[in-house]
Amino acid sequence: MGLFKKWFGKDKSHNEQNNETQNQEEQKEVLLEADVETENENEASYYAEEVQDTENEEEEVNDAAESEEENVISEDADMDSDIENDSFSESDFSEAVSSEEVTEESPKPKMGFFSKLVKGLTKTRSNIMEGIDQVLKSFKKIDEELFEELEEALIMADIGVDTTLNIINGLRIKVKEQKITDASELKQLLIEEISSLLERGDHEIHVDEGPTVILVIGVNGVGKTTTIGKLAHNMKQQNKKVLLAAADTFRAAAIDQLEVWGNRAGVDVIRHQENSDPAAVIFDAVQAAKSRKTDVLICDTAGRLHNKKNLMEELRKIFRIISREYPEARKEVLLVLDATTGQNALQQVKLFKEVADITGIILTKLDGTAKGGIIIAINSEMNIPVKYIGVGEGIDDLQPFNPQEFAKALFAEENNDSL
Repeated sequence: MGLFKKWFGKDKSHNEQNNETQNQEEQKEVLLEADVETENENEASYYAEEVQDTENEEEEVNDAAESEEENVISEDADMDSDIENDSFSESDFSEAVSSEEVTEESPKPKMGFFSKLVKGLTKTRSNIMEGIDQVLKSFKKIDEELFEELEEALIMADIGVDTTLNIINGLRIKVKEQKITDASELKQLLIEEISSLLERGDHEIHVDEGPTVILVIGVNGVGKTTTIGKLAHNMKQQNKKVLLAAADTFRAAAIDQLEVWGNRAGVDVIRHQENSDPAAVIFDAVQAAKSRKTDVLICDTAGRLHNKKNLMEELRKIFRIISREYPEARKEVLLVLDATTGQNALQQVKLFKEVADITGIILTKLDGTAKGGIIIAINSEMNIPVKYIGVGEGIDDLQPFNPQEFAKALFAEENNDSL
């Protein structure tokens, strides 16, 4: 009996639980149906509002279109009225167009090389002229004391002792010949005297007279390779066919640097591997120049001076190859000097003159120094003409040297832009 009650009670409890579960599921279904109905009602309300908004927007667009159409009609009417009342003639229109053309901003003219030269020599000019002007303002009459003061001012301006003495002696002669007594007239005499010193020698490279081989030498660090790239560009601007030879095979990255400049100038470069024989590079470059009918072959060479014997032998070997393989070509040996080194540049000329027959000087970086007066000493004392000068970092800032224009720019007497 106890066992029956136990099982019966269990079955009853199990049935109650089933009934409760069934009731819970029915309640869930009712709630879900209610939620679905509510969601459907909300969705219907949402779409009804959206349709209403769309209708309102369409009404606004239609109203705006009607309003715009009315405005266009009104503007057309006003325009017709203006055209009927306007007396704007063709001549007035021409004047208006002309006026607009005048008011347009005209392009700035490109600075010529003479203007760059005047600007680039600012530091050098100040270094020289401050002392000279001070002397000329202190004297009204020309006497020996004035010449001594001028002599000191020129030496202090890096023109050099020997060159200064030549200038002062020339001034004395001209003063006597022209019977000049006013100290203010000495400035023009200085320009003439300096010009006469700078004019010594042949300042041109005669590339029009046949094929030309240019050997460029100079100590490392003076901008030799950069100068070669600019020189190649300058020659190409003269419609010359140019070829470069990378014969400075021992300096690190010299070959790659020359190739970069060759690409900038649009010029081919003959090269070998680093540490190869420079003379072999020159040989291949000469053969290439001959076969391509090149006008100018520019050769980069080693710039070390610590062992002059090896450098001399190397240059002699290069000269022999050029003379043997390319006898019809004109030869130029150009020494690149950094103007910022001042009197040290004069020493470099003396050292290189011992190992090579230098035909010309390229003086760079004149725009960054107050020691540009050294160009006068180089041309006067070493008897080697300056062929090119550089007054900037741009590829167009290396130009043929003109003694008269240099003297005018040095004393700031700018009256043209002929360069």
